[in-house]
Amino acid sequence: MEILLATFSALFSVVNPFGAMPVFLTLTQDDTPERRRQQALRACLYMIGILAVFFLAGQYILNFFGLRIHDLRIAGGIMILKAGIDLLNTKSDAGRKVSKDAVEESISKPDISFTPLAMPMLSGPGAIAVSIGLFTQSLSYTDMALIILAIVLLAIPTYYILIFSPKLIRVMGKAGLEALSKIMGFIVLSLGVNFITSALIALFK
Repeated sequence: MEILLATFSALFSVVNPFGAMPVFLTLTQDDTPERRRQQALRACLYMIGILAVFFLAGQYILNFFGLRIHDLRIAGGIMILKAGIDLLNTKSDAGRKVSKDAVEESISKPDISFTPLAMPMLSGPGAIAVSIGLFTQSLSYTDMALIILAIVLLAIPTYYILIFSPKLIRVMGKAGLEALSKIMGFIVLSLGVNFITSALIALFK
C-alpha cells in the first residue's frame, strides 16, 4: 500500500492533469461531449502505456547508454525542479507543456489524444523520468505490479479531470487555477529536490 500511494502521489503531481485543462479545452472546443470523452480516454490509455513501458524498460535504456539510475535521477530532478518553478511563476494558462504554435497546429488535427495530449502534456519528460526512477533491482514482482497498478489508477482521476474541465474551470475561475497551479508547483519542486538529494546521498555512499 505504501508503494501504491507513493507512486500515485509522485506521478500525479508531475502529470498534473489540472495544468492540461486549458489546452484540452482549446483543442476540443468544437468537439461534441462524446468526442471529448473519447479523446480524454485515449490520452489516458496512451499515458498508461508510455509510463508503464518506460518504467519496465527504463533500466535497459540506461544500461544501453552506460548511465546509472542516479545519473537519471539527478537529471530528472533538475528537469522536475524547472517544471515546478515554471508552475510557480506562470499565470492562468500555467503548467502547459506545449508552445502556442504547437497548440495552434494541433487544433486542426483530427486526433489530439497521443500528441500533444498524452505526450508531452500528461506523460512528459518529468513523468517519464519519475517512471524510470521508480525501477530498482530490489523490486519484487509484487512491487512492480503495484507500481503498474498505481499508473493505471492515475489515469482515472486524470480522465475525469479532463472531461469535467469545462465545469471545473467555471467553478474555479482564473484565480483558482493560478492558486492550484502554485500548489502543484510547490509539490513538484519538492519532488525534484527529493530526486536530487536521494541520488546524491546514494552516490556518496
